Amino acid sequence: MVRKTFAGDLDEIDRRIIAVLRADGRKTVTDLAREVGISKTPCQIRMRRLIDSGVIRGFQAVVDPATLGLDHIAFVEIGLASTHEKALTDFNEAVRRIPEVEECHMIAGSFDYLLKVRTLDMRRYRKVMGEKITNLPHVATTSTFVVMEAVKEVHG
Repeated sequence: MVRKTFAGDLDEIDRRIIAVLRADGRKTVTDLAREVGISKTPCQIRMRRLIDSGVIRGFQAVVDPATLGLDHIAFVEIGLASTHEKALTDFNEAVRRIPEVEECHMIAGSFDYLLKVRTLDMRRYRKVMGEKITNLPHVATTSTFVVMEAVKEVHG
């Protein structure tokens, strides 16, 4: 069984490895080791430990959604009719199956969830909202905020 790593378990070299990989996940181990100031084998061992412990969850290509025509972003506040554990579980499982929902966060505040929804345009967003989001289990209220410009987005 792999032990979960916590922030206090990471030393300065681990943190440098993470920072370099966040900036460029395609770095070779040789280049990564050189950049953080250690040799290749210890770098490989540290990377394996960071992956096995769940600190590094994976590597992926970061795609520019606008080049795919997916530059319509809306944030949706969701209020549930019930916040009993079963209702939360039902909602969580169902929202994960909607590909247009990029992010879903449970919120402590005047509503229950905040969704980030990305579509081609307003017409497609309206379809996702009407056919998918409002039909999620236990949804009582929604409120949509359309993004005019993404000033800062962090990936990963």
